Amino acid sequence: MTLGKLVSAVALLSVLFPGAGAQAADDVSTLLDQALTGDHRESANSARDKYRHPKETLMFFGLRPDMTVVEIWPAGGWYTEVLAPVLRDKGKYYAARHAVSLPKTVEFLKTRDKGFLAKLAARPDIYSKVVTGEIQAPDVVEVAPKGSVDLIVTFRNVHNWAKAGNADAMFSAFFDMLKSGGILGVVDHRANADTPFQTQIDSGYMTEQYVIEAGQKAGFRFMGKSEINANPKDTKDHPKGVWTLPPVLRLGDQDREKYLAIGESDRMTVKFVKP
Repeated sequence: MTLGKLVSAVALLSVLFPGAGAQAADDVSTLLDQALTGDHRESANSARDKYRHPKETLMFFGLRPDMTVVEIWPAGGWYTEVLAPVLRDKGKYYAARHAVSLPKTVEFLKTRDKGFLAKLAARPDIYSKVVTGEIQAPDVVEVAPKGSVDLIVTFRNVHNWAKAGNADAMFSAFFDMLKSGGILGVVDHRANADTPFQTQIDSGYMTEQYVIEAGQKAGFRFMGKSEINANPKDTKDHPKGVWTLPPVLRLGDQDREKYLAIGESDRMTVKFVKP
């Protein structure tokens, strides 16, 4: 993290949370460092820090250790490894899983969810206070009480909701859960501006305009964006869309070194506030 980005993050915390000051920023910075280097992390997950910039991303979103935080669709628990220990003592962390209890849920999602729950059970010293629930609006939306949440974060999921046609319902559910002044932080694969909507769906890359408008439609105020997760090497024109790149590498060994050299996708990092 550059000095300029760190200064900006500290300043942002002071604006969003008057009275929190530099001490709160220092506390969350230290806790994030401890979480990121903890022995509970899977080595394959730690190896992806250079692409996902978890510390910088969460500080940009304004994370504090005393917050109530909901992560939407934690999948295998990559960010759970970071958020759960930071929030364990003073805050509250909800893992809002994909609603695998709904009919017609594919087996892959059920298997992944079982693995996630097993991960939590295996390290009660880290995860015993994690509150798990399910969300898939509009059918399942009861995760945390309405108006009780300080921060909602979601990573690389908007393209799934856009494809399923329930993005508006998901953003509305987030709005309901958050307190007034609460923050919604979104990271997703970033399409070039003016990319046709069907191309976005097919490729997995969404335009910033689509995401910002989805948030505003739900009632959020757009606060700003960051280039923390930008990747200028990503040309976004791959034969299997974003899944051509690591970690999926859908083409297998075909041009593998080429796609490994590009790294993970170019990503938007967008922040909203509930008025």
